[in-house]
Amino acid sequence: MTEGAESARLFLALWPDAALQAALAGCRDAWQWPRGASRVPTGQLHLTLHFIGNVARQRLPLLGDALQVACDPFDLALGTPELWPRGLAVLRPAVVPSSLIQLRTALGDALRQLDLPVDAREFRPHVTLARRAPGATPPPFSPELSWRVNGYTLVESVPGAGYRIARNFPFDYA
Repeated sequence: MTEGAESARLFLALWPDAALQAALAGCRDAWQWPRGASRVPTGQLHLTLHFIGNVARQRLPLLGDALQVACDPFDLALGTPELWPRGLAVLRPAVVPSSLIQLRTALGDALRQLDLPVDAREFRPHVTLARRAPGATPPPFSPELSWRVNGYTLVESVPGAGYRIARNFPFDYA
């Protein structure tokens, strides 16, 4: 499917509130960045659960109810900075809560029911702080950030404009 007005490039994510995004930005800004590093803007910091890819816009109304899965709120502690291959700077949890794995699994099942792609690679939960940052140096100490996860989000990646929240899925829905 071609990208454009007929399709939307989508992903499912944990989307932090403004206070947590500011705390994540503080962690991001504590790194030493090489020239040319592309830091993720504060308002776009998130944890991707599933990258979906291009979906025909006519299908978007059908996704809402189909992507709503049950999950109880859970806590996620982020605080392990790492530099991954190809200069991807991330902050990840030291311990991955089972509730996060269960949520991702349930969403994967929902995507399969919709005949949408599910990434087969191992899930390595993280918040991307910067791209194209080979040689970046993480801070010697990174505070642990506590995240009370109360829902997840369907997000559209808009070329040239960043991300747009398509729909929030709070855990306390009726």
